[in-house]
Amino acid sequence: MNSFELYNPVRVFFGEGQVAHIDEQIPKDARVLLTYGGGSIHRTGVYDAVRHALGARYVVDFGGIEPNPHYETLIKALPIIASEGINFILAVGGGSVIDGTKFIAAAAQFSGVDKWMLLQNPKLADTFVAMPFGTVLTLAATGSEMNNGAVITRAETQEKFAFHSTTTFPRFSIVDPTYTLSLPLRQVANGVVDAFVHVIEQYLTYPVNAYVQDRFAEGLLQTLVEIGPALLQTPNDMVLRSNLSMSAMLALNGWIATGVPEDWATHLIGHELTALFHLDHGLTLAIVLPHLLRDQFQYKKAKLVQCGERVFGICGGTEDERASRTIDAIEQFFLTMYEGKIRLTDYGIAHEQLTEIWERFAARRWKLGENRTIDAAAVQRILLAAL
Repeated sequence: MNSFELYNPVRVFFGEGQVAHIDEQIPKDARVLLTYGGGSIHRTGVYDAVRHALGARYVVDFGGIEPNPHYETLIKALPIIASEGINFILAVGGGSVIDGTKFIAAAAQFSGVDKWMLLQNPKLADTFVAMPFGTVLTLAATGSEMNNGAVITRAETQEKFAFHSTTTFPRFSIVDPTYTLSLPLRQVANGVVDAFVHVIEQYLTYPVNAYVQDRFAEGLLQTLVEIGPALLQTPNDMVLRSNLSMSAMLALNGWIATGVPEDWATHLIGHELTALFHLDHGLTLAIVLPHLLRDQFQYKKAKLVQCGERVFGICGGTEDERASRTIDAIEQFFLTMYEGKIRLTDYGIAHEQLTEIWERFAARRWKLGENRTIDAAAVQRILLAAL
């Protein structure tokens, strides 16, 4: 196991009715910016519950944060913060709203004129203290409610980048699984797959004798494989919903990444597919991961064998056979979650449209993966295999 530092200050209120804790977590004299997405929280009653919990505090709404939140939308919050004297932000939504709120919280305190610099030079976010914020989760997927990272899209240039800071952890998060019941099944599938691949990115690398982290990761993977297809059949099952909310939160709160190598190439390739073709984030991960694993087979074989045995019960055959069958099992899980459609051609994307992606990787001189073996040429191989 490698040396590590673990820091996570987020206070989580998990379960039905926990929204009432907002009143004790936000100062009584706070001037609150309430951030949210397309307005479904009005239809489901979540908005009313949150406003009731906020009591007499001064509140300004900022809605319209889109999936894969756009920089162009988020910066519109900054003059509102300045003119209204906002000193606390409350995000109500899924990962996109929370990610967008993290950016707003940082950008509002960043003295630079060009706020996009926070994405181009992520180290800048650690040079100042972001505005305090809390979250009310309505979609279990990204784990953004219990971490300090965010991914932001710039629509103008069709780019998508991540940033994080020690000061962009939520002060608190309300995780009430009943708030996820109104989600369409497509979003449920995305949430399951996103959480699954978050775990994979921190687990399916190479062994470093981190027994505790491995077992923790394998337990999350087993849970997601079990409950994912079941949720598509019985989406109102609160036992399943609660376990998905818990799995997604723990998949990316920092714990299973401690002391182990991480990959994240699947996410970075997937970000380009989302930025250019507007595919759902979870779907892009399902499209990319099986082919990335096959491309990087020699480096990941040992952990593939371990994953196959402990998560999917694959025990017979040579190590190469078991590792290959593990990739097949992961791919089959994704096929189940997306009704058999996890190829780029299923979404009208042709070979010639993909060139820009590996050209971007080449221009950035990125070498990804736990071994830095995924360069532009590897990205090209992976995406062509995913057609």
